[in-house]
Amino acid sequence: QVQVQESGGGLVQAGGSLRLSCVASGRTFSNLDMGWFRQAPGKEREFVARIGWSGGSAYYADSVQGRFTISREDAKNTVYLQMNSLEPEDAAVYFCNSLIGEALEPSQYWGQGTQVAVSS
Repeated sequence: QVQVQESGGGLVQAGGSLRLSCVASGRTFSNLDMGWFRQAPGKEREFVARIGWSGGSAYYADSVQGRFTISREDAKNTVYLQMNSLEPEDAAVYFCNSLIGEALEPSQYWGQGTQVAVSS
């Protein structure tokens, strides 16, 4: 079981930037594929980005491609999400999770998330 703790959310103006952090514990972090997800009010939780256990492979949802960057720092058991050129549509609660199986599905263990608000 991997526990996660997200942080770094806040209120930002459209066009601004935020960096989210997620600290994981419970398993060897360097062996984990990790992902970021988000859920806006009244919507389903959706995939945002993922990064492979080696840090070499990253994949993004079309809606954030070119604006968001996922990275990891294994020495700190931390995965980051740098969010630039934020849009009102990016407002949501952001979650990180470990990804499991060949399909890289999120585990059943979710953190509390961190709230991102974007003013227009």
